[in-house]
Amino acid sequence: MTVQFSTRADGPHLRGIAIDAAPTGDGIAARHLIGGQWQDGAGRFLRIDSPATGEPLGHVPLGTADDVDRAVAAAEAARAELVEMGPFARAALCMDMAAAIDAAADEIAPLLSLEQGKPLAEAKGELGAAALGFRNAAEQIKWMETGVIPLADPTKRAHSFLQPKGVFGIITPWNFPLALPCLYYLGPALATGNAVVWVPAPSTSLVAYELVRVLVEAGLPAGALNLVTGDGAEVGDATVVHPGVHAIGFTGSTATGMTIARRGAGKPLLLELGGNGPTIVLEDADVELAAKRVAAGAFGNAGQICTATERVLVHESLHDRFVALLVQAAGDVRLGHPLDAGTTMGPLNNAAALDKMQSHMDDARARGAKVLAGGGPAKGLPTNLYFEPTVVTGLDADSLLNREESFGPVVPVLTFADEAEAFRLAASSPYGLSAAVFTRSLAAAYRFTEKLQAGIVNINEMSSYWEPHVPAGGASGTQSGLGRAGGRHTLMEMCDLKTMVVDIAV
Repeated sequence: MTVQFSTRADGPHLRGIAIDAAPTGDGIAARHLIGGQWQDGAGRFLRIDSPATGEPLGHVPLGTADDVDRAVAAAEAARAELVEMGPFARAALCMDMAAAIDAAADEIAPLLSLEQGKPLAEAKGELGAAALGFRNAAEQIKWMETGVIPLADPTKRAHSFLQPKGVFGIITPWNFPLALPCLYYLGPALATGNAVVWVPAPSTSLVAYELVRVLVEAGLPAGALNLVTGDGAEVGDATVVHPGVHAIGFTGSTATGMTIARRGAGKPLLLELGGNGPTIVLEDADVELAAKRVAAGAFGNAGQICTATERVLVHESLHDRFVALLVQAAGDVRLGHPLDAGTTMGPLNNAAALDKMQSHMDDARARGAKVLAGGGPAKGLPTNLYFEPTVVTGLDADSLLNREESFGPVVPVLTFADEAEAFRLAASSPYGLSAAVFTRSLAAAYRFTEKLQAGIVNINEMSSYWEPHVPAGGASGTQSGLGRAGGRHTLMEMCDLKTMVVDIAV
């Protein structure tokens, strides 16, 4: 018996098939990691098909709540050892993990390309970022100072120190299936002494398994990191509600994040959710620079980035010139098989991403928008997940491309006449993860940065520019999440600040 995860059956874009027995033949046979032991799970599996070719890459076990329960118990058992190691020993361990990832990068990168869809050069860059996640955490944890607190009573002293929260449940997405978990969660958790139950996105669970295999071979302590693969509605939810899970980290859609916040009510949450932040091109901007960086922010990773350049607000006086440059940049994109040397953009990862893109484009066309480049799946490629780099103009503020996160390689361009209108358009989407402003005016740069509801505002740079030690996260009052990730900020999110008061007169 097989069950297709998509109700659509009109093309080779289906991303996975649930099966009752492990398939035979070539491909990766992934397993859960629980308490340092590789386990097959309850006996049902998910076959993973490549978005690039439509061909099977391997299979992963479909986990259950029982698997999660055993993983939580294993994480709980590992906590004491991690704490007793101390920060410098944990930092050294993280450095070992980083070195192991670097050593395996050439082996893992092609699988990452085939399973996620990104070009090989981007996949190699992601492996480097994954290693950096452990290396950064190792460097930061050694210098995490706390304070001595002045007291009114001269016979007492107070100081604070950091303690790990305990067992962290981590649920991660498919767009950066290695870099994001390592930068945001796995490296910081290990450095701070938290044990982890990790539930990766089903469609990129093979490469998650390969990463964990490398870490285990490099000396990862048993139970410190437990991998459970499967459907988020089952194993993800079981992780969130489990009483032995003390805190939750999640990156993904706003809808899922809100569900996690409800289901995990009362637990500390680190949530990076959707983004649709504006890129604003002011009248005095360098148009060539703006077009170049907008294109990079929109088409990198096929637009599948939470902070991607999803919508552009350009001053009406610059519109025609800017759009012409953007269309030219879209034409320079080389859409193709991610392992081909000339490819600069690969396919979307899954059918749901394609359906959303097509829905947003249908809405734009119905509203009279003009599609100046792209607009749909490319012809003549192995699957219909290869979406053309797209430029759309003539949109109104109520269009889905303006209000919602598209998560694909599309640049909607809207115009404004003055700053007041620019701010109104910027606020017409409920997201507040990142934004960008192109201007030659320092005063305007600060004015927009201070008024825009966004966790990051980049000036004269694409909205997705970020370095891993920089705090990132959604602005309050938006639908882009809770907390801050990046460098020491992630480590603080993963620790409790405990205070000790001592009576020295006794």
